[in-house]
Amino acid sequence: MLLINTHKLEKSFAGKTLFKNVSLGIEEGERVGLVGPNGAGKSTLLKILAGTMTPNSGDVTAKKGLRLGYLEQTPTFKKDETILDAVLSKAEDPHEAIGSAYEWIARLELTQFGENFLVSDLSGGWKKRVALARELVRDPELLLLDEPTNHLDVSSIMWLEDFLSRAPFATLTITHDRLFLQRTVNKIFDLDPKNPNYLISTTGGYLEYLEEKAILLAGQEQKELAMKNTLRRETEWLRRGAKARLTKQKARIDRAGTLKEDVEELSAKNAARKVKIEFKETDRNPQKLIEVDHVTKAYDGRVLFSDFSYLVTPKTRLALLGDNGSGKSTLIRMLLQQEAPTSGRVVQADKLKVAYFEQNRETLKPKESVLKNICPDGDYVHYQGQYVFARSYLERFLFNRQQMDLPVEKLSGGEQSRLRLAQLMLNEAQVLILDEPTNDLDVATLTVLEDSLKEFTGAVILVTHDRFFMDQVASDILALHKNPDGSTSMERFAGYLQWEEWFEEQKELQAQELKKEKKAEKAAAKPVKLSFKEKFELENMEANIFEMEEKLSNLQTEAGKPEVVSQASKVQELFAEISSLQSKIETAYARWAELEKKSQGQA
Repeated sequence: MLLINTHKLEKSFAGKTLFKNVSLGIEEGERVGLVGPNGAGKSTLLKILAGTMTPNSGDVTAKKGLRLGYLEQTPTFKKDETILDAVLSKAEDPHEAIGSAYEWIARLELTQFGENFLVSDLSGGWKKRVALARELVRDPELLLLDEPTNHLDVSSIMWLEDFLSRAPFATLTITHDRLFLQRTVNKIFDLDPKNPNYLISTTGGYLEYLEEKAILLAGQEQKELAMKNTLRRETEWLRRGAKARLTKQKARIDRAGTLKEDVEELSAKNAARKVKIEFKETDRNPQKLIEVDHVTKAYDGRVLFSDFSYLVTPKTRLALLGDNGSGKSTLIRMLLQQEAPTSGRVVQADKLKVAYFEQNRETLKPKESVLKNICPDGDYVHYQGQYVFARSYLERFLFNRQQMDLPVEKLSGGEQSRLRLAQLMLNEAQVLILDEPTNDLDVATLTVLEDSLKEFTGAVILVTHDRFFMDQVASDILALHKNPDGSTSMERFAGYLQWEEWFEEQKELQAQELKKEKKAEKAAAKPVKLSFKEKFELENMEANIFEMEEKLSNLQTEAGKPEVVSQASKVQELFAEISSLQSKIETAYARWAELEKKSQGQA
């Protein structure tokens, strides 16, 4: 069944056409990936489908009563909103949805914080989980997701991959994570000005899409070449002075004019605009750039890592991998000598030059223009030993003249990442430390960045959730693994897939160990006689549970009365009492089973 479809959508901003003639359809059970270059309008298209933005022209038609969820790229929450309040905030009937809310809070592992924990105190990754729970409580038939992997650690991304691949609803996901696409989608929409009518649809995963896209672009290039040859012949004929008296000759002149417009349009589509990324290297590159010597780091008695040694050389291509809180950022701060180890030492080469890409791009000044961020004074920047006109330099990063005068806060996430890279390229560096540089970047820019990092003659230390990018750039992966006891172990791998195989093995080993422990506990347990108090408790347990269940039924009836539903404070009070009573009943049943088991052992 068709859930939603569009017909010839068009959207423009400030006179610039983002897309036009976009027609698409999503059916039940489809898992669609939406890809395309930065600035093509992917997030805008998602907002139009979600009904939060209107197109300039065209239609969106949804199945009657369609339940649609929308996970934004950067979810927003009310001030002082608790996890439970946030999860229930979009439910049609919060009272009916309370059970579903608790279910999703548990399934998304948010119970560790407690339902009354403030969302504002959570990290970006956990906020994303709260926002996902908020949409899932609505029981969507179609879930729209805009860059859902941003701010998630790798194990959370693996969990999301598994969840979405088995979800009972259709999905439309914007992501530049190529491995995530390959594992979670069965159809690809490619939104790109180069495409005929801006959008092409491919059935299958990311690999099938790449093959079809390559064939399309090759076909368009051949078509452009053929049209240019035809135009050249027509132009030569016109220059020979053919008169337009005859109908046939006039039609040929008109056709030449139309053909010229078609060639120009196709040439514009085929023109490959790529970011030019080339980091500024130093003339001097000592073999020992950073030496980490038997370092231990602990916080409040908790050891993050111990007795760790590592040598950073110009050939180092190191990726740090681990869950949020495992110590990746701490290790980076120690390498930068912004934080001291508990024991051991970190030694940098004399006058070491480090370029650091911060995860949240804090170096950018959001209120100032793009141009002022790159060139605070004057009109020129110093790049690769020569002075370059600042506006020309910004064109390397695909900024047009109008964007250069905009405040940075008006740019998209991908554009801000490109600007931060432009800043870094102006500084000489022997070591590049990149903390999540791939967030929001399109695949074309990621490919250019990959190639640039491979060619860089200094060291590269990388933190990224983009597994494909990690594998392309890093030759050494250092995994910070959080153990069940709270400590962190460090393991080294040659590639991401090798780590993933090891990670799954560790999960299996932990599960087997837990099973052994439970079996040993069961075997060690000896029958113990019931005390007089426990006998009395067991004899009265059924009557007590019956009494509590009767009270629960009365409270639920009371909560459903129209005169009560209209009183928010009364409803809140009743549901708090209902929740407390349900918990007591569950505890009582568990205690009953425990006492029954004990009495049977005695018998």
